[in-house]
Amino acid sequence: MVDGQDVNAMSESQVRKLRGKSMAMIFQDALAALHPYYTVGNQIAEAYQVHNKVSKGEAKKRAIEMLDRVGIPEPQKRVDDYPHQFSGGMRQRAMIAMALSCNPSLLIADEPTTALDVTVQAQILELLRDLQKEFGTAIILITHDLGVVAETADDILLMYAGKAIEYGTVRDVLQKPQHPYGWGLLTSIPRLTGDPDKKLLAIPGTPPSLISVPSGCAFNPRCTYVSQVGTACSSSIPELLPVSAGAHHLVRCHLDVKTREDIFKNQVAPNL
Repeated sequence: MVDGQDVNAMSESQVRKLRGKSMAMIFQDALAALHPYYTVGNQIAEAYQVHNKVSKGEAKKRAIEMLDRVGIPEPQKRVDDYPHQFSGGMRQRAMIAMALSCNPSLLIADEPTTALDVTVQAQILELLRDLQKEFGTAIILITHDLGVVAETADDILLMYAGKAIEYGTVRDVLQKPQHPYGWGLLTSIPRLTGDPDKKLLAIPGTPPSLISVPSGCAFNPRCTYVSQVGTACSSSIPELLPVSAGAHHLVRCHLDVKTREDIFKNQVAPNL
């Protein structure tokens, strides 16, 4: 649902009207996402002009305003530069400027800091937080970096093989995870404290091909605890259910609540 509208029920032309206006996206590789033959300013102005009845001059003025807002120095000059003339961090800022030029209600950020160094990554995340407050935009942040998630998100939707397997607040999912995949992610993180010679607990196996997803729970071939359930894990897909009555925390797992609590307390928590 975007602005109270079911996107799945829309025609392609209706969705096209939403793209860039009510919902926008920041891609992982800004250099690949920006057209190399057009100036950065032209690309931001075009996105703005498509959804607003304004002149080219007004659209360029908006592009300069947005470049300035995302921290690009000398925006009046840089608006006429090409993507290859921007650094990696500046290109990502330009993508953010383009995405927010029409004040969307939803911003989808796909691994927006993956190709950036740690310092620039922190700057981009801080910029996104500031702009979220300023524009009132909801952000869906797609990432594999749990550190970024912990620092940025309010809620977490954990996915595996294309399915949602756990949902809850950051505190719930990172401090009291309920799914074996979540346990595996957390126990495989290197930590500054503890025994430096202790071997990391990696998740066994490899991610499945989406062309041939395992039957039942897709995680069952890699799950350490599948033997405690029997054949259910390989024969049926569990429902996404609250961990307790009325809870905001949801999980898709055949293990019962008591078993999950015991496993987390005795086997997972000591390794966190």
